[in-house]
Amino acid sequence: MEREVTKSSPNTLNSDLTPESAARTVLIATIPGITATIFFYGPGILVNILWGSMIAVLSEILALKLRKQSPLSTIKDFSAILTATLLCMSIPPYSPWWLIAIGVFSSLILAKHIFGGARQAIFNPVMIGYAVLLISFPIEMTSWQPSTHFSEAPTFLAALKACFAPDYFDAKTMATPLDILRHNKALTTSDLWLSHPQLGHWSGKGLEWISIAYLASGLWMLKKGLFTWHAPFSMLLAITLASVVFYDYGSSASGGSPIFHLLSGGTMLGAFFIITQPGGSPRSAVGKIIFGGLIGILIYIIRSEGLYPDGIAFSVLVMNFATPLIDHLARPNNATKSNVA
Repeated sequence: MEREVTKSSPNTLNSDLTPESAARTVLIATIPGITATIFFYGPGILVNILWGSMIAVLSEILALKLRKQSPLSTIKDFSAILTATLLCMSIPPYSPWWLIAIGVFSSLILAKHIFGGARQAIFNPVMIGYAVLLISFPIEMTSWQPSTHFSEAPTFLAALKACFAPDYFDAKTMATPLDILRHNKALTTSDLWLSHPQLGHWSGKGLEWISIAYLASGLWMLKKGLFTWHAPFSMLLAITLASVVFYDYGSSASGGSPIFHLLSGGTMLGAFFIITQPGGSPRSAVGKIIFGGLIGILIYIIRSEGLYPDGIAFSVLVMNFATPLIDHLARPNNATKSNVA
């Protein structure tokens, strides 16, 4: 009796990159976005990342001890710290300590170790943590400080106070640009921009430059061979086309211009740092194009019609769930068949 075996396509990453070096390279690529965030919002994101990384290491040690595995080798691959860093880059700066702890714990325990550990998770761990926080604590997750010049931003001590003694931290918060546009019912786009000083040239003041920093880092990672272009560019193209089709050039019912959607929320962070993670994503080039394109379409639908202003987390998780079907329908390009007696 013969059965047909399909060999998967080879890893599309740079063959010289080990999991450890890949994670380190991604961490290096976060530096421009983190620097831009510090410039426009102060050191809150840095405190978030430091605290989140400590929680990540402790959670990783706890999980591996319970699974009777050595924690040293797994922690050395920087995957836990990378997960915490990406989550802390996604949530508002100056988030309270308990919010960060819950998010990181959910990412590593609920999304990673329950499914078997590193590279076994079927859902993106960062987006699981983000979704848990957004559903459970929507006010804290949509409360951003207004952008300011670095010289006027809170000090590092104030950022520590915001994290560990949030009740004593006096800070103003603002709605995000996506929130502002989503709830606009009367103003044209031009009037909306005039009435909200926190809106910048194309998106949120400061946020648009942070998005450009993520774009630059993403292109650098692409050149380094950490991932292929298929998923991120498919996602960005889908968002662009959807916003072009439904853009009405600035009425009160406008869904926003293409450049607004590309530089708002977590679009660039999601395209280059989230959906390119190997866990829960298709293996073939065609599969990645389908994966990224459907994520982009879902993001636009959630932004324009859903209850949440952004929608990247839910879009990614829905498509993580659909990945086995995509892999079945879009076989790897160089799949070969062999007969086994």
